[in-house]
Amino acid sequence: MKLRAAVLHQVGDPFRIEELELEAPRRGEVLVRVTAAGVCHSDWHLVTGATRHPLPVVPGHEGAGVVAAVGEGVTAVAPGDHVILNWAPSCGGCFYCLNDRPSLCTTYVGPLWAGTMLDGTTRLSQNGRPVYHFSALACFADYTVVPVQCCVPVAADVPATVAALVGCAVTTGVGAVLNTARVRPGSSVVVYGAGGVGLSIVLGAHLAGAAEIIVVDKAAGKADLARQCGATRFLTPGPEVVPTIRSLTEGRGADYVFEAIGIPAVQEECLEAVRPGGMVVLAGVAPMGSRTNLPGAVITRQEKTVTGTYYGSANAHRDFPRIIDLYRRGRLDLERLVSRTYPLEAINEAYADMLAGKVARGVILFGE
Repeated sequence: MKLRAAVLHQVGDPFRIEELELEAPRRGEVLVRVTAAGVCHSDWHLVTGATRHPLPVVPGHEGAGVVAAVGEGVTAVAPGDHVILNWAPSCGGCFYCLNDRPSLCTTYVGPLWAGTMLDGTTRLSQNGRPVYHFSALACFADYTVVPVQCCVPVAADVPATVAALVGCAVTTGVGAVLNTARVRPGSSVVVYGAGGVGLSIVLGAHLAGAAEIIVVDKAAGKADLARQCGATRFLTPGPEVVPTIRSLTEGRGADYVFEAIGIPAVQEECLEAVRPGGMVVLAGVAPMGSRTNLPGAVITRQEKTVTGTYYGSANAHRDFPRIIDLYRRGRLDLERLVSRTYPLEAINEAYADMLAGKVARGVILFGE
């Protein structure tokens, strides 16, 4: 079948809306009509080259849609089902899956970074040449073919914009708080970055009962939105940030510091902002090949913990429904994260708005 998709041909190029061919789903695969796809910085890393990936590629890894067809052997979903797309499919049988760490599943790592399906081939092509899938989803397109493990059913009345954000930003941010750090009620939290992931961390920290939630972001215009999500303070970057954080936390530093930007210098500042015995959680994706200088002597002597969080340490098939339930009960105000929607043709404008700090999360909406 033919479809429209945003395609990246070379590092540094803009996204181009082009017509591609999409093969029917094979065994264990699902054809999904995409209804919404979030505008996430991780896709922009392909444009800058910070993330290296085979090209040409269809980006898009934060999406939701409706099952249009299923391949042989698929019983978990059926045509007409609404689904959230999970960019970290898991096999259920490797060491990490068996130890409740499915976001670290090794089965899909090779194909995921090769931009292919499990059999090493793509379902996308253009003029007979393969076009690669980003993060198993390639959902900046009208339709996509994904492994069935990427499909998590969701009720049809959940807004497509909300469902899409649960597919990445919300699960990464809320999961970083609840699964990775396990933030305690009454604690102090600092969040560097007020994008989709950072604000989801704020929502998660508020849900967990944190008493002080300090947000640091260069876009001062996001202060009101951060407070609406649960922040108690908003700071802009500068030499006074760490001293201010300490003054707000009885001179110690915060109990938990989350980095949701992916900049090594900011990650280093996080270690200064956390108290002895506290925890730094790195949720932002730094450029491939970059290095962060975290002094071992300080970590040892002050017993500071530094950990990464990949997809919020989530089990998508368990956590997506939990997050949707919290949203339904009014405990997570996920609609607040959606600043603006765009048609696929405006994807470059959507990324310009993201880079300028004009939105919490932009979402591409697809028509019928």
